Amino acid sequence: MSNLTLPQLISVALLPALFAITVHEVAHGWVAKHLGDPTAERLGRLTLNPFKHIDPMGTVVVPIVLIALTGFAIGWAKPVPVTWENLRHPKRDMALVAAAGPASNLLMAIIWGLLAKLSIMLPAWMAWVTQPLIYMAQFGIMMNVLLMVFNLLPLPPLDGGRVAVGLLPGPWAWRLSQLEPYGFFIIIGLMASGLLWFMISPLYQLVQGLVKVLVGL
Repeated sequence: MSNLTLPQLISVALLPALFAITVHEVAHGWVAKHLGDPTAERLGRLTLNPFKHIDPMGTVVVPIVLIALTGFAIGWAKPVPVTWENLRHPKRDMALVAAAGPASNLLMAIIWGLLAKLSIMLPAWMAWVTQPLIYMAQFGIMMNVLLMVFNLLPLPPLDGGRVAVGLLPGPWAWRLSQLEPYGFFIIIGLMASGLLWFMISPLYQLVQGLVKVLVGL
């Protein structure tokens, strides 16, 4: 995608990015609802309308800046509210709610991969349609795998941190949960130092490769 201009890159990246972030949040709320907490549904957050989930900084500014600087992006939406006291088994269920986000990104990466495969199989005379779709699908795979792997870091408030809190024994879970107020600053520090990419790159490359093999790319 390095041959695309910035406006072209943004145009093919916008839809996959919005879906990646929106479905991720809806998945949290959907699982929470089925585990006993209707908070997200009552607040109108179980919708694929991106305007209900957009965070101006995390959904718009940060991804565009990262696309311009690096050619890939990561971002976030407004977190779907979960009232853990409503969950039938709060500790376990919070881990399941958290895991739903990365799981949805893996599913979307596979769907984008299937779209890329279908686009490649279409006749050459349809290149005016297939070429943008291939670029969009490539970005959809990249964005969803990146969002999945990033969120699996075992650091609250990321999903991986919440899953770890749900799986660890009580004292260890409590200690890890105490990092949540500082999690955002830790992430910024990791990004600024370059350590974040160093940490997630191996798993990112592995999952992206597995998705492409699975769909036959």
